[in-house]
Amino acid sequence: MKKIELIGYSGHAFVVLESAMSAGDQVVSYYETDEKALNPYGLKYAGRDEILSKLEIRSDLFYFIGIGDNRIRKILFEKFVHLNWTNIIDPSAVISSSSKTGKAVYIGKNASVNALAEIGTGSIINTGSIIEHECRIGEFVHVAPGTTICGNVTIGENTLIGAGSVIRPGIKIGKNVIIGAGSVIVKDIPDQTMAYGSPLILKKL
Repeated sequence: MKKIELIGYSGHAFVVLESAMSAGDQVVSYYETDEKALNPYGLKYAGRDEILSKLEIRSDLFYFIGIGDNRIRKILFEKFVHLNWTNIIDPSAVISSSSKTGKAVYIGKNASVNALAEIGTGSIINTGSIIEHECRIGEFVHVAPGTTICGNVTIGENTLIGAGSVIRPGIKIGKNVIIGAGSVIVKDIPDQTMAYGSPLILKKL
């Protein structure tokens, strides 16, 4: 059993917390700008996240960022890179033994990560998503629920793949991209682009 402190305590953090508990870990407290009035899991408020820069590293205590926004997650990870980061993987997820993950990765309920896939540091593979063989998911990517990413797809850092999207095999998606929910991606998407719909519409960010 790991003892975990969360950074952020709303929305996505609740999902992360339940996955951690299902895995037999103990989430003991949370850091936020202010103490939350809504505390459905009875966690201790540990203070503002600025405190983390002064903490000594403890081998018996782990940290995780429970925030869905890629940009904020990256800022916090880099600000507190010295912390003892953990991955949180829901027990219902199916993870290939030949896949690789970075630090501070979340893999949600009923997600699948298949042979030789790589998941970058700080990324989220959300509920029911499928990451097929040999995919390369960059750092601080958010793959939203119900997404299917077919084999040999590459996704650049800081990209959001909207819920229910389908990406065909071999596609390359750039950095800082937003893929709209329910999109079908049949061609490469360059950096700094919003792509949505079927047929696909592209707009520069």
